[in-house]
Amino acid sequence: MELLTLESLKTAARNFCSELSVTQIHNLYGVTDGKAVGTYVESTFNQYLSSRYEYTLGSAALGIDFPRLEVDLKVTSIKQPQSSCPFRNASQKVYGLGYNLLIFAYEKIDDHSSLTANLKCQNVVFVTKERTGDYQTTYGIKEIIRRNGNKDDVIAFLEERNFPLDEIGREALAARILQSPPEIGYLTISNALQWRLQYSRVIQVSTAGTTTGIENLLV
Repeated sequence: MELLTLESLKTAARNFCSELSVTQIHNLYGVTDGKAVGTYVESTFNQYLSSRYEYTLGSAALGIDFPRLEVDLKVTSIKQPQSSCPFRNASQKVYGLGYNLLIFAYEKIDDHSSLTANLKCQNVVFVTKERTGDYQTTYGIKEIIRRNGNKDDVIAFLEERNFPLDEIGREALAARILQSPPEIGYLTISNALQWRLQYSRVIQVSTAGTTTGIENLLV
């Protein structure tokens, strides 16, 4: 069986979502729980992949869905495209999550005559790990550097944005930022016990197709 690669994962995601968009699903009729819909899509996608490719299936211990490819799958409603992910460290808002994202954004439509649900995939977006930082944070850092800001300016910026770091942590991150400035990230990442990731901007950017590291696989 063929080994799953990044390119074949993208192709499979595109083809799977095209098929999913025309499938009537009895089990999801009337279901409003986004987590239940996401679990169904993830499980069905893994069945689709496992019949075609050889790959290592992710687990809670590994943390992401496709560990060898460094890709995590996120399934979300287009009405409110967001999800959560484990908090590892505060620098993820600056340098990204540490892995690539594959985002399925669907619109769920219930057919009351057939008692089935349809999941229309509106967007299938691949985001490289370098682009998974927080937009406002990375944009603000770029502006500070562009204006010849120093370490104190970066520390003050991190304080203003309530970074979950102590004083020593802020100083260390500020020094790293000046030495190795981040790429602009395109997620909105909110502080919580887990990161809350919001995808509206990255979906919009992916549709334009002009930003390196962000692809809409349906365009």
